[in-house]
Amino acid sequence: MPIKKADRLKSGLKKFSNYILIFFLLMFVLSLARNISKTKKAYTKISEEETRVNKLREENQNLQKQLEEMKSPEYIEKQIRNNLGLVKEGEIVVILPDEETLRSLAPQDEVEEDVLPEANWKRWLNLFL
Repeated sequence: MPIKKADRLKSGLKKFSNYILIFFLLMFVLSLARNISKTKKAYTKISEEETRVNKLREENQNLQKQLEEMKSPEYIEKQIRNNLGLVKEGEIVVILPDEETLRSLAPQDEVEEDVLPEANWKRWLNLFL
């Protein structure tokens, strides 16, 4: 009889150790799945941030080009002429009125209506009738 108790004890210990092993494997798999999920989220975030950085770099390049353009003497002269109304020595400024004023001052053209010639068959009909 003591052998049966020992066998039962051994089988009970085997079952218990199997349950513990299954528990630890399950915990390992859950931990692994959680880590994989976090890694995917991190890669997605990195990709989004890289896209954002590229957009910001492009915007920065555009702003640098605008800054260089604004520093040029041609742009400065254009702004002085357009916004401040200044001219160089010897130049004459001509200011045109707006389009509505120009139209009201311009002579009115009389519009003649174009009359299409009468068709030949109608002229023949009129000739005989």
